[in-house]
Amino acid sequence: MAKELPGHIAAALQRAGGMADSAGVPWAGRDLSGSGNPLHDFDADDGSQDAGYGAAIDGLVARESDEARVVDTLSRARVFVPIVAEVAAEAPGHLGTTADKEADMALVWLHAPDGRKALPVFSSASQLQAWHPEARPVAVYAPRAALSAVSEGSELMVVDPGADFTFVVRRPALWALAQQHVWSPSYQDREVAALLEAAVAKHPSILGVVVRPGDGVASRTAAGAAVPGGGPGPELLVSLQLSAGLDAEMVRDVVSGLQDALASDSRFTDKVDSLEVRLTN
Repeated sequence: MAKELPGHIAAALQRAGGMADSAGVPWAGRDLSGSGNPLHDFDADDGSQDAGYGAAIDGLVARESDEARVVDTLSRARVFVPIVAEVAAEAPGHLGTTADKEADMALVWLHAPDGRKALPVFSSASQLQAWHPEARPVAVYAPRAALSAVSEGSELMVVDPGADFTFVVRRPALWALAQQHVWSPSYQDREVAALLEAAVAKHPSILGVVVRPGDGVASRTAAGAAVPGGGPGPELLVSLQLSAGLDAEMVRDVVSGLQDALASDSRFTDKVDSLEVRLTN
């Protein structure tokens, strides 16, 4: 479902404008000397994986943890964003000659199978170098990377693409990271359940509803082992039990009416990245 930025994120980006960094801190008057320099956060960084994130991923792969814990550790983790040289067109030289090509540094972007833009980030410098040997690793905190992703229209952040296990941060989690808010997966979120229950109550022909993670939540390691999280979506699966005797047109009306009601509720769409609806007997 197409989404506009929530007002609070849009406001943060507007405050940043062209005269501030990705966290909205003005460049004007900034003193980058001494301990106030944010780059000093990584002076002693050896480029290894954040221990908390690594433990959360190991727990997820072992089915002893969940997606919420992984995203929570990212809220405090340093990651590496890949920057590569982007060669511009040949610049005009003096007296009609052509100067050497110019190169700018640019972020690398990916596209998910459904076409959505995704920002790749890496938990360690070695993971990034294995993925793209020519990329420069730039250390940032994951929430700042998330805010940059949102500002560039990305709905996904992909952690360690090409690694033994890749974790996809879907849109609601990405927005939560950008705002430094706690994230709860939609299939575990009480507000989502309440909004769904209220929408279902308006359709007497719906006798029952079951909510669980969508088929796209699960993912796999490079070796093929199933992992209960980290996939790009669909995120939420809603199974409906309908009254007997409904013809095909009536069933379509009920399902489309429920989907339209949920899609028009920003409280629901802010928390649900993608939705599947299935019918059960």
